[in-house]
Amino acid sequence: MSIETIISICLGIGLSASVGFRVFLPLFALSLAAYLDFWPLNESWEWVGSTAALITLGVATLVEILGYFIPYIDNLLDTVAVPLAALAGTAVMLSTMADLSPVVTWSLAIIAGGGTAAAIAGTSSTTRLVSTATTGGIGNPLVSTVETGTSIILSVVSIFLPVVAIVLVIIILFVIFKVFKKFKPTKA
Repeated sequence: MSIETIISICLGIGLSASVGFRVFLPLFALSLAAYLDFWPLNESWEWVGSTAALITLGVATLVEILGYFIPYIDNLLDTVAVPLAALAGTAVMLSTMADLSPVVTWSLAIIAGGGTAAAIAGTSSTTRLVSTATTGGIGNPLVSTVETGTSIILSVVSIFLPVVAIVLVIIILFVIFKVFKKFKPTKA
């Protein structure tokens, strides 16, 4: 496995994790990176770097971010975002993979890309439901700010420092595991 392949896997996993927080923001970041010729995409995914894709993903990103700052609308968005995150995580992973067989590429895309995005999106959705239940939705904009900020940071780090992004993803997943383990009911 070449260093380019390893870096492309790190990029894909980092962006997939970011998709778990905001579906369109990492896609927009990848589109911008491809548009500026900073990150090459697979031949079948080069359209992501087009002007039309950049504008479309930019508008979708803005609408998604603003929607998450409206209490109760954010919960409705989560019902769509969790399954969409799994698909987008898979797509992001597919678009960045280099020099692997189709079986390995698709397996990594579905498991590492879609799985990571879905796990994080599910956790975010649960966090927002708890916030809605405990604060009547007043705390939801704070949750949205943290999620959006995390998605921005993870997207930028994934594009510029893909190996560091993997470390951040591991830390995020570890924190999620610890927090949910803490709240898991114990058997008597």
